[in-house]
Amino acid sequence: MTAAHESRHARARLSIPGGVNSPVRAFRSVGGSPIFIRSAKGPRITDADGREYIDFVGSWGPMILGHAFPPVIAAITAAAALGTSFGACTEAETEMAEAVRECVPSVEKVRLVCSGTEATMSAVRLARGYTRREKIVKFRGCYHGHGDSFLIQAGSGAMTFGNPSSPGVTKGSAQDTLLAEYNDLESVRALFKACGDEIAAIIVEPVAGNMGVLIPEKGFLEGLRALCDGRNTLLIFDEVITGFRLGLAGAQGLYGVKPDLTTLGKILGGGLPLAAYGGRADIMDMLSPEGPVYQAGTLAGNPLATAAGLAMLKEVRKPGFYETLNRRAEAWEADMRSALKGAAIPWCINRVGSLMTVFFCEGPVRDYESALKADTKAYGRFFNAMLDQGVYLAPSQFEAAFLSAAHDDEVMQRTSAAVKKAVASLA
Repeated sequence: MTAAHESRHARARLSIPGGVNSPVRAFRSVGGSPIFIRSAKGPRITDADGREYIDFVGSWGPMILGHAFPPVIAAITAAAALGTSFGACTEAETEMAEAVRECVPSVEKVRLVCSGTEATMSAVRLARGYTRREKIVKFRGCYHGHGDSFLIQAGSGAMTFGNPSSPGVTKGSAQDTLLAEYNDLESVRALFKACGDEIAAIIVEPVAGNMGVLIPEKGFLEGLRALCDGRNTLLIFDEVITGFRLGLAGAQGLYGVKPDLTTLGKILGGGLPLAAYGGRADIMDMLSPEGPVYQAGTLAGNPLATAAGLAMLKEVRKPGFYETLNRRAEAWEADMRSALKGAAIPWCINRVGSLMTVFFCEGPVRDYESALKADTKAYGRFFNAMLDQGVYLAPSQFEAAFLSAAHDDEVMQRTSAAVKKAVASLA
């Protein structure tokens, strides 16, 4: 890491806690000081020193078309010329809601918000208001934003009530969150057996992306749907990462399981702050002003974000987009496996569509416990070796790498060459 980046980070720490506005940016788990980005174009980012990197973070997923995609930039520019925020209704909000309904069959009505955290915490509030119950089930290792209900550690055993994992989260909030194990239906059944009449909703990342990419095993999502059916319990799919990433209908379209509520973000906003939650009309109509469940936001559905999102969705809805992206992702995985064959330590790869994680441990990685077996120090060495080769991966073992349509053959060949050189750092 350059002295200039260290100096920038030191300056930032004087005014910003930890020098960052989102913790993973601090590079704590990979060592060194964070790089500061000046610009981006296509599959590359450029730091404040002018050095280019091939980017596999893509702003944590939104940049499925690559950075500064011309039609998206044009849409933002045109919208900004007319005004950046009105705090009033626009036709673009309706167009966005209609686009979501057309793409995601489980969604009958949509509410736009500004972040994934807003979407998930609002969906949970709505589920509680609809069912008149207070408890939710979440899965260890699944991340749903920084709402109080979600920042919960697991205790011992499937029936342990959660304990706050962050100061400021009250014990009351923790006690209303029940913890289950991803890919383990029995852990969920135990919770329903003990207090099923109190459970408002199950919330899950259908493809986990925040303990690295974890793939739902056959029957897992279907089993969650069956457990909710007939119990007045809602199934919430957090598709902030997977929505419009794994296909137009997201993970629910890929796996054929229909949730009651869905949260969306990232790609939805074309790289600007925009998210949404939606689902069955009878549930969504519980929201104010139609119903008694309150949620509001001054900048929700703002004209810049909706313009960017609509331009993004126009591109991914073109015939063959996902087929081409997924073929490229298959080749990407094959290249990574070939390059890692010479590694001196164990590794395994999980991939779904254009989402992928390389874990430095024996596979399979299927849940929170197996993800924790990954050698984070080895990942840190690999990350920094790749960075030296001009390839920017997620600065954490427990995140996904994101492929974009801008990652062409030349870029991927350079990446494969960088991996082969970085493998030596794993000895």
